[in-house]
Amino acid sequence: MTHYPAAPVRRVAMLSYHTCPLAMLGGKKTGGMNVYVRDLSRALAAMGIAVDVFTRSQDDCAPRVVHDLGPGARVMHIPAGPERPLPVDETVRYIGEFVDNILAFAAREGLHYHVIHSHYWQSGLAAEALRQAWSGTPIVHMFHTLGHMKNQIARDASEFAPQNRLDGEAHVVQIADRLVAATPAEEAQLRGLYGAVAGQIVTVPPGVDLAHFRSIAQPLAKQMIGIPPKRKNILFAGRIEPLKGIDTLLEAIGLLKQHHNTDLSNTCVTIIGGNPWAETLDEEMNRLQRMRVELGLDDLVAFAGARDQQILPYYYAAAEMVVMPSHYESFGMVALEAMAMGTPVIASEVGGLAYVVRDGFNGFLVPRRNAEALAARIADLLNDPPLRQHLSRNAQRYARDFDWCHIARRIAGVYGEVGVPQRAAA
Repeated sequence: MTHYPAAPVRRVAMLSYHTCPLAMLGGKKTGGMNVYVRDLSRALAAMGIAVDVFTRSQDDCAPRVVHDLGPGARVMHIPAGPERPLPVDETVRYIGEFVDNILAFAAREGLHYHVIHSHYWQSGLAAEALRQAWSGTPIVHMFHTLGHMKNQIARDASEFAPQNRLDGEAHVVQIADRLVAATPAEEAQLRGLYGAVAGQIVTVPPGVDLAHFRSIAQPLAKQMIGIPPKRKNILFAGRIEPLKGIDTLLEAIGLLKQHHNTDLSNTCVTIIGGNPWAETLDEEMNRLQRMRVELGLDDLVAFAGARDQQILPYYYAAAEMVVMPSHYESFGMVALEAMAMGTPVIASEVGGLAYVVRDGFNGFLVPRRNAEALAARIADLLNDPPLRQHLSRNAQRYARDFDWCHIARRIAGVYGEVGVPQRAAA
């Protein structure tokens, strides 16, 4: 077998169909994937690879082309169905229109893409249609979350992934030239649950922007976000949905208040995500706010809503810890961002969190849905400043290995591999 050198990749079509990488963190459809697409695109552009991020337009007043990602990378808001936010299960019907408008855009500008990098299963379906129209442009795909894994932790029928998602994911596995897994655990899931073959998968973790998530003095951070100087803060940041396990966090705080030898009189819990002030709360936000009242935590727990990603480092720096009680995470980028700031993480021992958090070294792992275990670890960090400082130092050192400049080079290497076929020697 003769291996030919990788083709130079100069332009990438990045597909983030159902959610925009510029959206505020903690919205209904915004989380780690948005951050991943945004930061990877910036890092690739810094290497000289032009990146066009295509996303479905959700606002007819928003500019069609946005240059907020810096030189060499831009976001295109592509009309596909009503230009307003839609439930994810409705957006699938507009994939064809999305593809047609990308093709029209590329034709108008005379663009040729060397690789299509799609994110989430619906983008993968769009990638397949674009590959056909563009005469075989290779597809690199990343799922970020998997429907079968979501179903394994669902508590009732309302939390199950729909069949069209499971079918769509299986199809994308079959047609993608490369699948990017965030962790070895996700690689095993793709092989065992979806029939992906070993040579098709490459495991590359997400990165973290170390220039953005860097040390900030805690007094300054607290001043910036309005937390009193001597108040300890416990932070959650992410989407408000059942699989994030926020109810377990509330139960743990309730246990600390009732039973543990922990003084919470000068402690607050901040939950970033969702819209707690909406006229009509979504089901999970309503449930969590009822829990807060029932557990007597009104004076401890604050729902802060979605927050712009530019202010997020101050929340991390102001916190004694970040808690991620998720039932499932393919990776857990919030954990990595917090560690880069030097903030210890307490996380459920699931999926990518079990890969990122090293128990007792840069944070703590606890069994999912175990409020007692979570309460005990929260108490440890509240009551033991030297322990917190030890984990903080280790966390910051650990995060350095995930600098986006290193991760982007690895992804660019994947692009190069799929850009040139490997031909048998004569």
